[in-house]
Amino acid sequence: MRIGVVVVAAGRGTRAGGPLPKQWQEIAGKRIANWSCEQFSNRGDIADIVLVVHPNDIDFAKNIQGIKPVHGGATRDVSVRNGLEALNPEITHVLIHDVARCTTPPSVIEGVISALEHAAGAAPALAVSDALWTGADGKVSGTQDRSALFRAQTPQGFAMPAILAAHRAHKGGADDDVEVACAAGLDVTITEGDERNLKITTPADFARAAAILEQNMDIRLGNGFDVHAFEDGDHVILCGVQIPHTKALKGHSDADVGMHAVTDAIYGALADGDIGQHFPPSDPQWTGAASEIFLRHAVDLARDHGFQISNIDCTLICEYPKVGPHAAKMKVTMAQLMDLDANRVSIKATTSEQLGFTGREEGIAALATATLVKA
Repeated sequence: MRIGVVVVAAGRGTRAGGPLPKQWQEIAGKRIANWSCEQFSNRGDIADIVLVVHPNDIDFAKNIQGIKPVHGGATRDVSVRNGLEALNPEITHVLIHDVARCTTPPSVIEGVISALEHAAGAAPALAVSDALWTGADGKVSGTQDRSALFRAQTPQGFAMPAILAAHRAHKGGADDDVEVACAAGLDVTITEGDERNLKITTPADFARAAAILEQNMDIRLGNGFDVHAFEDGDHVILCGVQIPHTKALKGHSDADVGMHAVTDAIYGALADGDIGQHFPPSDPQWTGAASEIFLRHAVDLARDHGFQISNIDCTLICEYPKVGPHAAKMKVTMAQLMDLDANRVSIKATTSEQLGFTGREEGIAALATATLVKA
């Protein structure tokens, strides 16, 4: 099987409240849409992922790795069809997932994929266990047999040609893709759902989802410290920004002390050595190298291990040059190199009150902290 995924995120989600549609609000340090997409992008058996978004939300989607953003339609079934049409033509099976389900356990996804090996459709569900009533005017008007009732969940999986044909033939209006499939005569196998696979609908659901996500998170902190002495020159490079100065920083590479500290903080969080181990100063190929090479390597290594960088905090310690006028540009530069929002990068400076080597203006020191998170 070549499996594709369509994550449906074109709705407005007004019942959830908040300043933005629910899929773009944050839970446990990350947007709901990011959590939902990463449930699939972090797997090795997914070949293509489409995120269907409202046209006004396309810029939000650009910050999500490993997905193709596609404009949605006026109704859910139209949005799904747009997503299906945008998948790679080599896809043989597709999982269709509601973006509001950002806490889906891997076992639920695996159950659907396993069922698709011998079924045209498969979807997770939970048997209804509560007594069911009908009501009118605030009073119970009758009871309902629950023995054959299930609470539907996503992802709902299908053979790609069959569900695409079903959507193309559908006349419009459907609560989910199982309804579209059944209207086309497809058999859908019920797989095991999970109570943790909740759908964020109301404000109270945010806290429930956060508790599930935080329970399963691997959070790492790393520290980095670096020092470079001054030598003759006319500028220094700090956090990727060239600053005019009466001296330069001495080092085997470009001596960007701030970027080196951040890089070592990421390596530290991974418990994977430091710059000197990954890029030995005895190796001439790194002479004068741009420090962004080291930083990008650390960032890529973190992602290869399944970690997302949550935030970076870097303090530059020096009397001169003055960092304040350049701090905003440093934040943006570092954020771009790490593919982060700038509000997740802190660059600040302090002096050592004319004490020690920094106080004597013999060099610059930097201290950094990195937080890595794996769901």
